[in-house]
Amino acid sequence: MQLQETFERVKRASKTLSLLTDSQRNEVLQALADEIIRNSKAILAANVEDLARMAKDNPLYDRLMLTEKRLEDIAADMRNVSMLPSPLGHVTNSKTLANGLRLCRVSVPFGVIGMIYEARPNVTYDVFSLCFKSGNACVLKGGKDADSSNRACVALIHSVLQRFNISPDVVALLPATHEATAELLNAVGYVDLCIPRGGRSLIDFVRDTARILVIETGAGVVNTYFDKDGDTQMGQAIITNAKTRRVSVCNALDCLIIHESRLDSLCEIIAPMAEHRVIVYADAPSYAVLEGHYPYLEPATDKSFGTEFMDYKMAVKTVSSLDEALAHIDAYGSGHSEAIITANEETARRFQTHVDAACVYWNAPTSFTDGAQFGLGAEIGISTQKLGPRGPMALEEICTYKWLIEGNGQIRK
Repeated sequence: MQLQETFERVKRASKTLSLLTDSQRNEVLQALADEIIRNSKAILAANVEDLARMAKDNPLYDRLMLTEKRLEDIAADMRNVSMLPSPLGHVTNSKTLANGLRLCRVSVPFGVIGMIYEARPNVTYDVFSLCFKSGNACVLKGGKDADSSNRACVALIHSVLQRFNISPDVVALLPATHEATAELLNAVGYVDLCIPRGGRSLIDFVRDTARILVIETGAGVVNTYFDKDGDTQMGQAIITNAKTRRVSVCNALDCLIIHESRLDSLCEIIAPMAEHRVIVYADAPSYAVLEGHYPYLEPATDKSFGTEFMDYKMAVKTVSSLDEALAHIDAYGSGHSEAIITANEETARRFQTHVDAACVYWNAPTSFTDGAQFGLGAEIGISTQKLGPRGPMALEEICTYKWLIEGNGQIRK
């Protein structure tokens, strides 16, 4: 492997992180947050280089773009992470056996975490802050679209680490090539865990190719069901926020499911979408209602459902019952985030019980599926798998555990 030397350095450096106290880790993160603000012009200049290589109508353009406000948010999230309790050293189980052996299960870092992501330079800082706080080293493999931004971010991280006499090898940025991805996925013995964060094709490739442990983060095909007992004004606010707050993120709404008895409210519910020029792909019943009342209307096709648009586009599906809504989500959802808008608690509880997703909302938008919003400081990704962590993954989810056993000369018979 051409990158084996890099992997070896990161593995060695990961052992040094156990020598740091939590207060030392926090001091580094707070200093880095300050440097992000202080060096914002240089970071944004690198980001402009990346943006110049991407068409503005590309759905990834918004994900790629950094702004002063977004850098301030990144720095704030990093400070939040620094103020969270350490996830290390927690005793999660302890007991004394009949033979006198004392057993203790304690939380520890994974060691080295590999992260593969696309055009999202903010992930560089999020991953480092969470890994560093939890005592993990990290190997970053960003996409070529964000390479200039990522290199500026990692250069700043390295400079802060060196100031605190910490090996910069605790974080490494690989070349933005397919070959580097392949080497990372085969770094057995060096990388303990890999987390892909991106579109369906990237996630499928990592899952199907990796020889190292993978935690899968799923694509976000997100539905919201407006029930027959839903409040129109509440529905308008929730659906508008879920769709238009940031269309390029994985928690953005892709399909509005509406009960047929509430089609008379549909024009009012989606009226604010017109200000954002959201293209609505409506099925036959909803199309008949919206025609002549909504300016950006298209008939839905089979491809309209089950699609993660990452754009100002949304499908509308009409159903005759809760069961039909649930069946639609079963068929087209991705297990990421789903929501129901209703005043009927029995209906809401049934929806939340039935829907098989990492996050299931009642009368709130799916835009809240986010590590920072969940009070986790930041997130390393949103897991849609069922073995291991599920939903927003932060400090606790990137730790494992080991058993500590104390004896007094006992032997097994």
